[in-house]
Amino acid sequence: MSNVLHDAQQTVVRVRPDEVITTSQRLPYFVGISRGTAGAAGLSMYMVVVPPGGHAEPHCHADYETAIYMLEGRVETRYGPGLRESVITEAGDFLFIPPGMPHQPFNLDDTVAARAIVARNQPDEHERVVPYDPAGDAERAPLLPDA
Repeated sequence: MSNVLHDAQQTVVRVRPDEVITTSQRLPYFVGISRGTAGAAGLSMYMVVVPPGGHAEPHCHADYETAIYMLEGRVETRYGPGLRESVITEAGDFLFIPPGMPHQPFNLDDTVAARAIVARNQPDEHERVVPYDPAGDAERAPLLPDA
């Protein structure tokens, strides 16, 4: 997978993801940079694929920031209390998700997979997600005005 030197000396590392990890969100991740692949101490970077018509489970990342760069496809990310807010990203867009922000991405295309690069300020290969139940916040969240 990578050409990490296993000594105390730091070096430049090239990684070519050769296996997929299925996350707790049931989305395939291709691990690029992490503690395990490159010896990273403070970040990780992956490619995530959201299958046609697919989505992740509602969740949040309690203790790290997430940045996403859309390579292809269109994804609606519902976020906030009760997942009542929404943003659509497409190829060329960046998206920032702060720690603790509930969110859930949906691929808006039923025939084409969406692909994105995901970077986090934590180096572990496996994401640390907290499941989120939007119904628990729905009654406390203010209703959005009709557009």
